[in-house]
Amino acid sequence: MFFTRSHTFNSPVSKKELQKRLLGDHVRIHNLDFEILERDHVMLIMPYSEQEESIKTLPITDVEVKEEGSQSKVTLTSKMRPADSGGPYLILIFCFFLFAASFILHMVDKNGDWTVTYILLGIDAFIFSMFLYRLQTGYFDYVRKVHGYVKGKADAVGADVKATVAA
Repeated sequence: MFFTRSHTFNSPVSKKELQKRLLGDHVRIHNLDFEILERDHVMLIMPYSEQEESIKTLPITDVEVKEEGSQSKVTLTSKMRPADSGGPYLILIFCFFLFAASFILHMVDKNGDWTVTYILLGIDAFIFSMFLYRLQTGYFDYVRKVHGYVKGKADAVGADVKATVAA
């Protein structure tokens, strides 16, 4: 859907080594803790937000690792938590209906006075741009930093690597 992001890369680290590096780790992003755990043979990066009082839209990331010869193919798929998806979808639906209403008013208006149409389009563009800005600085920022953390762990050669993500 609109809020799902997938990223694939190759890593010189084997599947077992990558699992050893990732499982049980905690990542802090914007003072929020993400825990890496395994459920049904799939690694998940889940936000630990029980103590969080503010409303945030947070991703759940699946880490799928396939061995291909001497390398591993790592696929990260981030999805919005089901509890968080209602608000963003409502905003998208509202913006769509505002756009549709302005389009219908434009087609129906015989006098050529399209002031209401342009006002509706302006309100729609403003709401949608604010929505996209908030997504980029919130949800998609978490997605980018989680992907960067996993890529850093997968590309690092040598012993255990401690990587922290800047706030």
